[in-house]
Amino acid sequence: MAVKLEKMDLIKSWLIWIHFGQQCYNYEIMQGMGFCHSMNPITKRLYPDNPEKRGEAINRHLTYYNTENNWGAAIGGISASLEEDMANGGEANEGVIQNIKTSLMGPLAGIGDTITQSLVKTITLGIACEMALRGNAFGPIFFFLIMSAYCFFISNRAYFIGYNMGKNSVLKLLSSGKVAQITEALGVLSMMVVGFLVATNIGIGMPLVLRYGEVSVPIQEILDTIMPRLLPLLVFLGAFVLINKGMKPVRIIIIMFVVGIIGSLLNILG
Repeated sequence: MAVKLEKMDLIKSWLIWIHFGQQCYNYEIMQGMGFCHSMNPITKRLYPDNPEKRGEAINRHLTYYNTENNWGAAIGGISASLEEDMANGGEANEGVIQNIKTSLMGPLAGIGDTITQSLVKTITLGIACEMALRGNAFGPIFFFLIMSAYCFFISNRAYFIGYNMGKNSVLKLLSSGKVAQITEALGVLSMMVVGFLVATNIGIGMPLVLRYGEVSVPIQEILDTIMPRLLPLLVFLGAFVLINKGMKPVRIIIIMFVVGIIGSLLNILG
C-alpha cells in the first residue's frame, strides 16, 4: 500500500528546518544535524512500523550539508519528495537523494547569500538603523518583523515548491533568469539605501574659511556647489577602496580617528 506524506508532515519538517536548521552546527557536517532533524516528521510518516528503514533514512541525512537557510529550504522539500518516492518503490534511491543535496546546496547558498545577506538584510538594516538614529524605538522592531516575514515566506515557498515540483523545480528557477533579475533589482535598491545613509549619517564638513583682505571664501560652500555632501561620499569611497585592498576595518577606523582629530585641531574638518 502506497504511503503518502500529509501536509502537516511537510509543515512540521519546514518549521523544524527554519527554526533549528543550524542546531549543533559544526565543522564536520555543518548543518547536517539540523537537516536530519527536519527529516524526522518525514521518516516517521513513511516508515511508521519499520524502525530499520527509518534508521537508514536518518543516517542517510546525517551527513555533510551546508546551504543558506531560506532558499536552501527547497532542498528539504525535494528530499521529502524523493524519500516518499523511494518508500513507495519508485526510481529514487539513496544515491539520487545524496547527489541532489550535494549538487543543489552550493547554487542555492549562492542565491540565498546574495539576496538575503547582501541585499535584503542590508536594505532593512539600513532603514532600521536610520530610524534608530533618529530616536525611533520602532527601528529594531521593524528590522525583526521584516526579516522574519521574509525568512518565513521565502523558506515556506521554497520548501513546498521543492516538494511539489521535485528536483527539476530548482533547475528551472536557476535557468529561467528570474533570480538574476531579482538580484539586479535589489542591488539597485540597496545602493540607493546605502547612498541615503552615506549622505545623512556621515557627519563631516570643512569649516575652513580662506580670507583675502575683506573677502571670505568658505570652503564648504564651494564644495556644496560642486556636489552636496561631497566629503561624506569621499570618506565612504576611501574606506571602500581600502577594504578592497585588504586593509582591516580596525585600521581604517584608527586612520579616520587620527585624521579627524588632527583636522579638527587645525580647524580644517568639523
